[in-house]
Amino acid sequence: MPTAYFICEGNRFRSQIAEALFNAWAPPGWTAASGGTNPRDSVAQGALDLLAEIGIDWSGHRPKPIDVDVAGHAARVIAMCSLDTCPAGVREVAEHWGVPDPKDVPPDRVFEIRDEIAERVKALIREIARTPPRAKG
Repeated sequence: MPTAYFICEGNRFRSQIAEALFNAWAPPGWTAASGGTNPRDSVAQGALDLLAEIGIDWSGHRPKPIDVDVAGHAARVIAMCSLDTCPAGVREVAEHWGVPDPKDVPPDRVFEIRDEIAERVKALIREIARTPPRAKG
């Protein structure tokens, strides 16, 4: 099954939101996963709250390290953070979205990050819906 693989440093906010939104809206036959270069202990409460606000319960999910094998077989790899932090095998195949880190945004404006990710995920879904996917591997 073709996979969109979202990565960031902590895998606790941006990549978790992207994974959740993609899986909620995924075209038939697609799935999403995520990982972090330095995964934290838990998904950020702010991310969980922002997802719950739009009807997605993501409470059972945990941050995960980047899985180079999953990234290598993913149809799309999207870095939400700087590509410089990615392992070499991932850095060469990743696209870069450069979504702001929530720690750099006032707490009352983190919803803007969710909305930016949502728009990018919708655009990605429109793009892949136009071109039938093929899983690598």
